[in-house]
Amino acid sequence: MVVPFLLIIVGFVMLIKGADFLVNGASSLAKRYNVSDIAIGLTVVAMGTSAPELVVNIISGSSGENDDIVFGNIIGSNIFNMFLILGIAAVIYPLTVQKNALWKEVPYSLLATHCSFRISK
Repeated sequence: MVVPFLLIIVGFVMLIKGADFLVNGASSLAKRYNVSDIAIGLTVVAMGTSAPELVVNIISGSSGENDDIVFGNIIGSNIFNMFLILGIAAVIYPLTVQKNALWKEVPYSLLATHCSFRISK
């Protein structure tokens, strides 16, 4: 009973240290190339958080598992993560959306979702 508990503690410590390395690396990358923090947060950190799921899905997909489950896992996880972060941010501080975002960005998001759904079928 003690060994599994210790492994969980070690896993959490490694997870926290890994997250620190990811955030520090992304921040130094942004400073080095004069990229805004939001762009780094939306690309490097987003890819870093999705990478473990991608690896698991590649392994399960190559072993002959159901492809629908593989695509649903990564797409659903990203949708959940995005709305969870937006929801928490909106609870803490009201979010404002510009008019051009509604007409320029939302249709592209819907198109990307539609295309990814068609590819997975």
